[in-house]
Amino acid sequence: MGMDHVTSLRCTLCGDRYDPESVVYTCSNHEGVTGILEVEYDYDRVHDRFDAAFDGVVPSQWKYRAFLPVRDETEPVTLHEGGTELIETPRLSAELGVETVVKDDGHCPTGVLKDRASSVSTTKAREHGRDVVTCASTGNAAASLAGYAARAGLDCRLFVPGDAPEGKLAQPLVYGADVLAVDGTYDEAYDLSMAVTETFGWYNRNAAVNPFQVEGKRTVGLELAEQTRTDPPDWVVVSMGDGCTIYGAWKGLRESHELGFVDDTPKMLGVQSAGASAIHDAFHDHDDVADVADTVADSIAVGRPRNTVKACTALSESGGTSVVVSDDEILRAERTLGSTEGIYAEPAGAAPVAGVRKALAAGIVEEDERVCLVVTGNGLKDTESAMAATGGIEHIAPDLEDVTERYA
Repeated sequence: MGMDHVTSLRCTLCGDRYDPESVVYTCSNHEGVTGILEVEYDYDRVHDRFDAAFDGVVPSQWKYRAFLPVRDETEPVTLHEGGTELIETPRLSAELGVETVVKDDGHCPTGVLKDRASSVSTTKAREHGRDVVTCASTGNAAASLAGYAARAGLDCRLFVPGDAPEGKLAQPLVYGADVLAVDGTYDEAYDLSMAVTETFGWYNRNAAVNPFQVEGKRTVGLELAEQTRTDPPDWVVVSMGDGCTIYGAWKGLRESHELGFVDDTPKMLGVQSAGASAIHDAFHDHDDVADVADTVADSIAVGRPRNTVKACTALSESGGTSVVVSDDEILRAERTLGSTEGIYAEPAGAAPVAGVRKALAAGIVEEDERVCLVVTGNGLKDTESAMAATGGIEHIAPDLEDVTERYA
């Protein structure tokens, strides 16, 4: 019983290790939240525990339970997240000038890839007997956590920046969560969520510091490895905010290779908005790293990413790199993805399309390569940005002549 396949929580800065059965968020040797922890495994045990066929059939992320840091006796909190389809996208490929496929995690239960992490975090909260969960969010993590808290019968208290899109906040309210809009930035909402965690002992889902969040997100990498095992991509493209999504995806891809399930690993291309480019700047050793976030892609509007180290590890270990794109390029990408393939993505989910355009122009991605774009969130999360991307609705009179003038 227990989880003997998990060996420790290791500090990414100093290497100190902690008991994986304890509730610990960061290494105590470092100030603030800089001492991010990494979940370590006994992969011989993981391999022995994983008895499913690596055949491309993925009913949910819990096919990979053998990889997840959950006790054997625990009943997972699940809404059947993961198992999202890998979509061939010939019209998008023709538009961009490179072969593409799309992994659309906008089809997860609350419409976002973060459901993979929320499933794990609420499961861990119940393991530790916590009855209140919390997080800071620009909207998506809040909605996701609230949905899974409702499923688990847990109270949910959320901290969001005051300018978070109302469409995203409707979801957690319907799920019964307390939504507290902080008069400040995401980073200020984040700091407050950490303070209340320490004060009240609530279980914190913040993906930047809860070490088990990345472990849920890494199932997207395991799925990608399995779904592309016969025709692997050269690149996997992911937008970056806090940095844990791209690292989680890379960790799953790397593990699949190290365990012998696939023959090779792709390179990772991280995409950030020019208005929130801290990870890109750190990876490329820029001197002027800004700690502000100003972008239409609110899901990646993070001025002070807490998982910069892990994100840069994913880029460097995979032989990949990162690019930045403008808000105009992101909105154009949202329109392109929808109009070519009928895939409706929020701005952060469409950013990989803009990133591929930029990478092709820069010679980073070659025209004869195969590229997998990860859509992290559904477009219904942010309809206001979608209207800005398309120019909005054209009004006409109830008169046949108005239609004739346009189409005859």
